[in-house]
Amino acid sequence: MSANPIQAPGETFFLNLRFLLILCVFVGNAIEPLITRLDSMHSLYMWIFTFHMPLFVFVTGYFAKHNLTGEAGRKILLQISFQYIIFQTLYSLMDVTVFQVKNIHHSFFAPYLLIWFLASHIGWRLLLLMMHKCSAVQQLAISITLGVLVGYLQMDGTWLSISRTFVFLPFFIAGYHFSFEKLEQMLTIKARRFALSISLLLFAVILLSGADIAPGWLYGNMTYGQLDHHEWYAGIYRLCLYLLQIIAGAAFLSIVPQGASLLTEYGRRTLYVFLLHGFIIRFAAVSPLYQYIQNDWTALIVVIGAIVLTMMLSQTVVRKWTSPVIEPSVQWALAMQRRAFGYIGATGKH
Repeated sequence: MSANPIQAPGETFFLNLRFLLILCVFVGNAIEPLITRLDSMHSLYMWIFTFHMPLFVFVTGYFAKHNLTGEAGRKILLQISFQYIIFQTLYSLMDVTVFQVKNIHHSFFAPYLLIWFLASHIGWRLLLLMMHKCSAVQQLAISITLGVLVGYLQMDGTWLSISRTFVFLPFFIAGYHFSFEKLEQMLTIKARRFALSISLLLFAVILLSGADIAPGWLYGNMTYGQLDHHEWYAGIYRLCLYLLQIIAGAAFLSIVPQGASLLTEYGRRTLYVFLLHGFIIRFAAVSPLYQYIQNDWTALIVVIGAIVLTMMLSQTVVRKWTSPVIEPSVQWALAMQRRAFGYIGATGKH
């Protein structure tokens, strides 16, 4: 059991949601090598990507309510920075030594695969702090505008995860200001059934129509030019995508349980799944595993395997053995910071 007590129904709901989302992350990454061969896996992948990244950012914003400012905020920013440095280094070293991947440019300015989320998380927090004098509505309006405008930049959108930082910023701000009490009032049985039907309908439409949105739109990591859209009105496409993501995300909420359960405890350790599952995905990608996946039934084994591994990585024993790397202590850095500011303050008085 986690040492952190459950504080409120809202926290319980969002912890359950966070675990279901990390489950989607693992499944989505696990089936990615199959999406060009199996229509079912392509449809599942597309369905997952219509909501899981925006919702994950939304949940992250929700949990930032209590640690955005003050020493708690500084501690989180330091910890995320250390996580970024550690795992950017580890994944790059694995590519060079174990996987021997060719023609990949490794740089701390170009986040490696899933590490983009850490770089963007720092950006979301800093941007929200910069907008603290604005109202929630103004912050959302500004963030949506920035999310649309960033696509027009004539640069590589992956640099410092700048594209994803601004594209998903509205979801972080929405989560930060979100009131669970209002959602709870709306989550009636009828509303849940309706939302679930919308989610299933969306999957059916993707499956039957063969809908294929360019991954760069869903990932949010490419500019309009990189997506081969040089029209002056390309930003309208992003606004339409925002609408799709909001509908898909809201519909997914219908399956999230509100009560405390094992999911809630697993939801406290999603960071471990997030940072560690990439190693499993990389090993699977270079193994002969996917050569044996030739139909939907064998692909189902991959999905089930991803679910089982997500649960395994959520165990307390994983946290026990990996916490020094995943949640490195930053007290020494905070102490140095306090001494430095204390020294500057004392010097300024003379």
